[in-house]
Amino acid sequence: MNRWNGRGSVGETVAGVQHARSAVVADSDKDRLAATTAALAAAGFNVFPAVDAAALAAHLQHHNPSVAVAESSLAHGLRSPGVPMLLILASQESLDLQEVESWRVADYVISPVRSGELVHRVETLIGRAAERARSRGEIEALRESLRNVSSAIRETNDPQLISDHVVRGFGEALNVDHVWFATFRDERVPSIRAQWNRPGLPLLPARLGESENAIIEAANRLWADADVLAVADHREDPDSKIAKALREWSGELNPVSTVLLPVGEGATALGIILLSTVQERHDWTRPEIALMQHVAGNVAHGLIQGHLISAQQRVLHQLRQLDKAKTDFLATVNHELRTPLTSITAYLDMIQDGSGGPVPDGIRKMLDVIARNSTRLRRLIEDMLTVSMQDGSNLDLKPVDIAKLLQVVVATLRPLAESRHVSLSFTEGTDDIEVTADEAKLEQVFTNIVANAIKFTPEGGRVGITSSVTDSEGGGLALVRIADNGLGIPEHDLPHIFTRFYRASNATSAAVPGSGLGLAIAHDIISRHMGRLLLDSTLGAGTTVSVELPVGGP
Repeated sequence: MNRWNGRGSVGETVAGVQHARSAVVADSDKDRLAATTAALAAAGFNVFPAVDAAALAAHLQHHNPSVAVAESSLAHGLRSPGVPMLLILASQESLDLQEVESWRVADYVISPVRSGELVHRVETLIGRAAERARSRGEIEALRESLRNVSSAIRETNDPQLISDHVVRGFGEALNVDHVWFATFRDERVPSIRAQWNRPGLPLLPARLGESENAIIEAANRLWADADVLAVADHREDPDSKIAKALREWSGELNPVSTVLLPVGEGATALGIILLSTVQERHDWTRPEIALMQHVAGNVAHGLIQGHLISAQQRVLHQLRQLDKAKTDFLATVNHELRTPLTSITAYLDMIQDGSGGPVPDGIRKMLDVIARNSTRLRRLIEDMLTVSMQDGSNLDLKPVDIAKLLQVVVATLRPLAESRHVSLSFTEGTDDIEVTADEAKLEQVFTNIVANAIKFTPEGGRVGITSSVTDSEGGGLALVRIADNGLGIPEHDLPHIFTRFYRASNATSAAVPGSGLGLAIAHDIISRHMGRLLLDSTLGAGTTVSVELPVGGP
């Protein structure tokens, strides 16, 4: 069993492969320069000689040779020559390894060097450069393929689709025979199984079975070490622990090469990816491992994100079902309450009208109390019915004269204001204000707001209504303000004041009657008209409610 240790050969990359065989030779020793030039020319190279560092740099820049052979002292200080470099060192001369490594592909010989050996070393350097260029091209192609896999993963929140993308992407990009992926029992991700196989090969088992605990332990160990388990050839050790485990798990899988890649987040792994060949050996390279680990990180993030979104969608669906059940319940209850209440109020009207005979004064006062509470109950039922129908009802849009509408609301509520000794006034703006709206629903809005203002204003107080037109980026706005000098609303209640059934704490303590639906209904109706309902209140000083409506309608 082998583990990827991150080691790779040092200094073996070149900028490109040259089609024309040419060489730059730089040497301050004229005899050695001539000998080296002659040896390379005899081997078919077009040679550009140089006697100093400046000439060497100029030739490298202008001729783009296949190789450079240079006296070590002349090559010192070169920055990324871009071609394979063969250095000629004196017998006791030391080599600056750090500088040579920065040149990517380089070698050295000790002077004096035979012509045959020189040509052989040059040919070897060029071959290494060509192989390195080919390898770099393959890695770049792999990087692009796996970049596409990561992009596909990021474009979806479906956990199964993410898993299918990664197994297919790994299989096709890395040219393996099997790719198998599974998540563990983990609350962060759903249970997922996905696999891809080269056509004609059997499927691997969907479950880990008795191997699950051992696989989870191995995945957590690899994840903690930021490592993978990479085996280039199981045939070299057919009885290794991993080879036996794979055979026992799959029954039919006889892998040649294998990678076990942990998928994790935070402190622990949440799944594992198996890549395997069953026909040819695969020498796993460091770039391949690094790219697979990068994609695995995207897989973990995508699965966790998708799982959270799925959970949120389930909760949202449940909340919608609960809201529908609540609405249906309210509609049913309203229907059941309205029927007996209609009968009660009808008989009450008959009694008060004397249909059953004269009513004593003491009894009449009792009947007045019953009548007032019946009216309150009817309004509460109507508010609840409005709430139950709010989301599904359409707006009956038509031109509405705001001034006339407010005059109707004031006339309707004036008896309530007078009974509480509250001054109620309406000051009409200088401009005629007409909006496209549902007149009945707007009347309900202003009736709820004004009635609230009257209820929360003590005796001797005042409620004032004004209307005007203002300009905005989207066109004209009709603005109606209802201001009172009543109780006001505590600051901590303000964020919740438009919530259904919510009542301000001072309203409850002051025993002001109400259901907590009036402002919620008004807010919903104004929002559906694409308007705004704003509230400004100071405890003990009063409240101003502002209604903004687009003149052109919703």
